[in-house]
Amino acid sequence: MIFNISDIKELVKNNKIQWSGHILTRMHQRGIKVKDVIDCINNGSIIEYYLDDYPYPSCLILGYNNINTGIHVVCAVGQDNTWMITAYYPSEDEWLEDLKTRR
Repeated sequence: MIFNISDIKELVKNNKIQWSGHILTRMHQRGIKVKDVIDCINNGSIIEYYLDDYPYPSCLILGYNNINTGIHVVCAVGQDNTWMITAYYPSEDEWLEDLKTRR
């Protein structure tokens, strides 16, 4: 079964979130706060799916923090949880101005 952004928002709203060590390390390195990730999901949309990811299918979400800076969050859905994988500020070298389209 494929999931959508509403499914992820509902899991986040109900605090059904699993944070990997990887995302927490990367967030710290990149100056991204937990609130930024939550805001990104709450106002964001899925721009790519990675259906073959293991152990759960994942997706890339584009959303914005409270100062309207674009953030990408990769998360997976499985076992009635959202599994946070990584978060980063999209690079102009890799993404077009819309932050949705790869160069």
